[in-house]
Amino acid sequence: MRNLTRFLAVAALIGTATSCGDVVRNGRAPSYLVIDSLAGIRGAVALGTPGNPLVSDVITNVSSPPPCTQAAPCPTIFNDLGQVVMHIALKDPGTAAAPAVPSQMNAITINRYHVDYVRADGRNTPGVDVPYGFDGAVTVTVGTNTATFGFELVRVVAKEEAPLVQLKNSASFITVLATVTFYGQDQAGNAVNVSGQIQINFGNFGDF
Repeated sequence: MRNLTRFLAVAALIGTATSCGDVVRNGRAPSYLVIDSLAGIRGAVALGTPGNPLVSDVITNVSSPPPCTQAAPCPTIFNDLGQVVMHIALKDPGTAAAPAVPSQMNAITINRYHVDYVRADGRNTPGVDVPYGFDGAVTVTVGTNTATFGFELVRVVAKEEAPLVQLKNSASFITVLATVTFYGQDQAGNAVNVSGQIQINFGNFGDF
């Protein structure tokens, strides 16, 4: 019984040490990401200006190129893009007399992101009330200068599934808040992540 107790104590200690190690690693990076802005771009033949909220059209009637015409437009589904502007900052900013300056080692390389959708009314079942969340890949290094880059915010497949597919022949709208979390690491391998939110209004809107 004494040996069993000792084994369980050692196992618990190892588990705690592993957990703490993960926490320490996730918080070890001397730099962190700051999102300056997060905007959406409505999918279309010609992309528009980034904005927030994003007006996401679930079906777009395209009149060109042939065989699509004004008289016989082609119903088309476009994905919607996102655009984020971010920079890095140091956890230790230094002093007013001697401010710390980020180095190349403090640069953070982002390699993936995750998008989740929720509604303000609490009805958040994926595939019923809101689109399914998803993971995406993106590779960009945020260094001493501000970085601006795009990513997919609403997938084409989301507009072919519930609840968005029902909006194609409806005058109803769905408003969601999308949380986008970017994941990466600094040049020493320390894990870093940052999240931002954007409002998206889904519906069958008028075409350009």
